[in-house]
Amino acid sequence: MRVVIAEDHALLRDGLTRILRAFDFDVVAAVDNGPALLPALVTHQPQVAVVDVRLPPTFTDEGLQAAIAARTQIPGLPILVLSQHVEPMYARELLGTPHGGVGYLLKDRVSNVGEFVDAIRRVAAGGTAMDPEVISQLLARREPLAVLTAREREVLGEMAEGRSNAAIAAKLRITEKAVSKHMNNILTKLDMPPSDDDNRRVLAVLAYLNA
Repeated sequence: MRVVIAEDHALLRDGLTRILRAFDFDVVAAVDNGPALLPALVTHQPQVAVVDVRLPPTFTDEGLQAAIAARTQIPGLPILVLSQHVEPMYARELLGTPHGGVGYLLKDRVSNVGEFVDAIRRVAAGGTAMDPEVISQLLARREPLAVLTAREREVLGEMAEGRSNAAIAAKLRITEKAVSKHMNNILTKLDMPPSDDDNRRVLAVLAYLNA
């Protein structure tokens, strides 16, 4: 699986490269600045991009902006953001694009290499991988979520992390039938038609949260 990495810290960039190659990923490019990222993505057309938001020269939003720009040329490009901070505005822009896997993980909360690799694979396959802290902050910013019950908000957060019905049921200690009912209620209350496509449903909910 072809991967492009964008990370300005040399040790972390090298570490990511070594880890991914150890798990049989093909790291076709590892760049350390914003201007180099877009050409790398367009040239190599990776199956997933692992991107830091803040890259040189300005350390603002260059990494994510380059990734989003690449999606206009490579529709559905899977993007996993790996950042030190929750950037709601940037997450909103990323989640606003309708197609392609998406993830947002916080560097200091990634403690398990296997789970990190699984997250990359899930995003590459068109799914989602969202850190609970990111979800928590996004949820807190939407007044319309006041229509949801506390349990529905919990289920929504688990949905956003890309968990299956069975995984959500196990995590919240409820039945899968209850999870399905909560999901239908959430989508109805947020004026979103139910869908059998889990990835599209999660992306739709996340896009709504950041609209």
